[in-house]
Amino acid sequence: MHYHRLRVLFIGSFLCLVPVAAFAAAGDEATHADDHHDDVLELPEVHVHGLPLNKDQQVGPVPKATPWPAIPSSLDGKDLDDWMKVRMLVSKSAAVTVVILEPARHRELTIAGMTALSQWTFDPQLKGDEPIDGALTVRLHFRTR
Repeated sequence: MHYHRLRVLFIGSFLCLVPVAAFAAAGDEATHADDHHDDVLELPEVHVHGLPLNKDQQVGPVPKATPWPAIPSSLDGKDLDDWMKVRMLVSKSAAVTVVILEPARHRELTIAGMTALSQWTFDPQLKGDEPIDGALTVRLHFRTR
């Protein structure tokens, strides 16, 4: 009898988890390729994911200047599909600190990305009319083909 109860409990637990697993699987299927779903057919060699539109200047820092990194000459002629992920901390005085979350596989691309990102400027995040500290996460995608 005890074995039967354990078996029913086990099967019942499994059946309760099946719908959860279905929802988890749907959310876990997102890939880097999903970021390109709405892109035009031809992408530039370097593009950025994650800049907020920030129409009302309340969501996050507003980019003013965003120079793109160039593909380093040491990687000329190579097929690239690499990316790096950074967190940009923008103070209420608009000072920018760049933190690497995930470097590119190619060290040269990480250096080129950091060189370009150090030149980015922002208007600070606003809360009402008052500047506040803010942050945003961006992903630089390097691709040649």
